[in-house]
Amino acid sequence: MLLIFYNVAIYCLRLLFQFASLFNAKAKAFVSGRKSIFLILKKTLSDNQHDILWVHCASLGEFEQGRPVIEALKREFVNHKILLTFFSPSGYEIRKNYSGADYVFYLPWDTKKNARRFVQLVNPVLAIFIKYEFWYNFSAELKKKNIPQLSVSSIFREDQVFFRFYGGLFRRILKNFDYFFVQNATSVHLLRLIGIRNCILAGDTRFDRVNEVVKKREEILLAKAFKNNEKVLVAGSCWEEDLEVLIPFINENKMKFIIAPHEIHEASIVDFEKSLQVKSVRYSKAVESTIADSQVLIIDNIGMLSRLYQYGEFAYIGGGFGKGLHNILEAACYGIPIFFGDKNFEKFQEATDLINRGGAFQISSYTNLITQFDMLSIPENFLLACEVTKAYIAENLGATEKVTSYCSKLLK
Repeated sequence: MLLIFYNVAIYCLRLLFQFASLFNAKAKAFVSGRKSIFLILKKTLSDNQHDILWVHCASLGEFEQGRPVIEALKREFVNHKILLTFFSPSGYEIRKNYSGADYVFYLPWDTKKNARRFVQLVNPVLAIFIKYEFWYNFSAELKKKNIPQLSVSSIFREDQVFFRFYGGLFRRILKNFDYFFVQNATSVHLLRLIGIRNCILAGDTRFDRVNEVVKKREEILLAKAFKNNEKVLVAGSCWEEDLEVLIPFINENKMKFIIAPHEIHEASIVDFEKSLQVKSVRYSKAVESTIADSQVLIIDNIGMLSRLYQYGEFAYIGGGFGKGLHNILEAACYGIPIFFGDKNFEKFQEATDLINRGGAFQISSYTNLITQFDMLSIPENFLLACEVTKAYIAENLGATEKVTSYCSKLLK
């Protein structure tokens, strides 16, 4: 009975997206990207003579967790092809030309027919699902075909449906998996409570990813000239609620700020510029010879945020007051103290860990930010926070190696 409800829900969700595609660009991409997908799959894979490793990510954030695994598998299994799928347009549209994968597609809707056709066409020797991705029909079809399936960087909470009295169908999905590489001890404990012991505390593969970014980072000459050996706070992916806290802090502080707004529409940037009482410059209009005269550098592009943190003594990560905290590991890997809003960070393990250790600080308001910042103006406190963030990254490296080692034993 529950499976009937599940399949009906998938069907209704599909209709909802088709309706929304009439007036929503993201929904339109979601629908059009799946149009004729099986014909495209068949044509694309028709001359493939290699075994396929299938990696699935929901969106861009999960891709960043899956990326180190994909690249490690690419190095390890040179005679295999990697097929990458996305559920969301925000992942597919940005990474559809990703060179680390041989094929990139949308994931078809999780119906029994689609799952059977997809698995038959792709015929993977291994399927890897990143973090939260659990689909009944796909997992059942893989199980039926005896194709190993792994869950990587997954994290479980007590309030999830898997652990509710009515979650039997979803527990069946989990039991189709051959192995779980989870992020924390709580996840191991919860899985064991429902009889799943094929799991290991491996950690989060994003640590390996950000560590690689630091190793291979390139200079951003304009940002370096802007810093000019002065103290800088780098604020990444800032929403309106974050800027409401940061703007008075910027206007009353003599240090420098690199601000990357979440929205880079012209109207949003103009409003931000008008609210500042200090000299600012947009990255797109900056000149290296004069940029040091400005106190605020506004990043009006996408793609360089992870490299900008190298120029900061402090970081502020946006999203904590609203829809959810942005990636704080990108800043932590540079060994600097981190601030973020106190409303929506608890589901991010790394945020809670760094708060408990003293490397990150939740703030509730502008005055609270001043209090926390004044505390870090004491050299001993600042150095301790830097050491905490640096050590936290170092302690959590190695999840990717655990996954690839398992895959090597499985496939060889």
